[in-house]
Amino acid sequence: MVVRKNNSRKQLKQGGYEAGFHTGWRDGACLAVSGLLPPPEPVPVPLRLLYIPQGFEAIDAGLIDALQASVTELHIGNAELLAEQAAAICPDIVLVMNGLHFFPANHLQQISAVREQGIRTAVWFVDDPYMTEETAIAASHYDVVLTHELGTLELYRSVGCAHVHYLPLAVHTGLYRPQRTESVYASDVCFIGQGFWNRIELLNAISEGLLAKGRKIFLSGGLWERLSAYRRMQSFINTDWLSAEQTVPYYNSAKIVINMHRTTEMGSDNFNAFQSLGRSINPRTYEIAACGAFQLTDIREDLPRYYTPGLEIETYQDAGELAAKIDFYLENEEARSRIAVNGLRRTLKDHTFRSRVVQLLQLITEEGDSNG
Repeated sequence: MVVRKNNSRKQLKQGGYEAGFHTGWRDGACLAVSGLLPPPEPVPVPLRLLYIPQGFEAIDAGLIDALQASVTELHIGNAELLAEQAAAICPDIVLVMNGLHFFPANHLQQISAVREQGIRTAVWFVDDPYMTEETAIAASHYDVVLTHELGTLELYRSVGCAHVHYLPLAVHTGLYRPQRTESVYASDVCFIGQGFWNRIELLNAISEGLLAKGRKIFLSGGLWERLSAYRRMQSFINTDWLSAEQTVPYYNSAKIVINMHRTTEMGSDNFNAFQSLGRSINPRTYEIAACGAFQLTDIREDLPRYYTPGLEIETYQDAGELAAKIDFYLENEEARSRIAVNGLRRTLKDHTFRSRVVQLLQLITEEGDSNG
């Protein structure tokens, strides 16, 4: 009996040493990468720009920070007073983010009024392709249409938009970044987002295995009562809304963060009336990577443009592969940490809003042909 107790203590002590070593290695590596890749300092473009936020902190704050450093005069507007503010400010261009969330019913009439003043207008849709029955109508009211989704380029061209461009999203590294966290945020497997039906199907397939192996799970968002094992998983589910800032410690503390893109099929979970394909990665991809967290994501067509699978991010094609890779990477902390740090390095190098805004400004100010 004494021998068993001593062995148990040795195992706990050894486990503590290993956990401490890997935590220290990860923290040191993230700090080194961040120090080597500070935010770029762009040369401001001589431009007076009126920006209309969409109302989501994670994107608005990052883009505003980048624009403040990249144009000589930036004004933050109000969607309800858009036409009036444009007349008073006389901007060179009005940039509307998304153009759907928290916008007044008459915002398209206001955009038309702004154009009648001779002011150039642009919209960046970052919720494609899930709201195409609305975005297809809104797009024709703008001079320039940007979308983060490859699958909607032809849609906007087909409804008469002359200048349509693909512009991938990015991340606000002032918000999403590596940080030390308290143990209360720790999990083996984490997913933050709505329980859309395709996500429910996937979780239904792997949840019994996760529970049987005693994995510490953290799910957060709405609609998770759809899970077949909801009662048994209820203690792992947070139904309170988490702000962007509140998600950061959970990403930092999770051993594995799952990224599941939502379905693009028309139905109760989206309004993709034109059935545009989902070909591009979501903003969560960049946000998880910017935290220096290990990410397991389903595959979208343009993922290899931005992260190298197996080196900077890890992928799965179905529930079976996801379950197998969860098991593998929970037992291989060194491989997990190495991929996470490589993903952070790639994000800081190529996918910050400070970097992306250079291309943004080129696209919304040029008068040339549309491109993909």
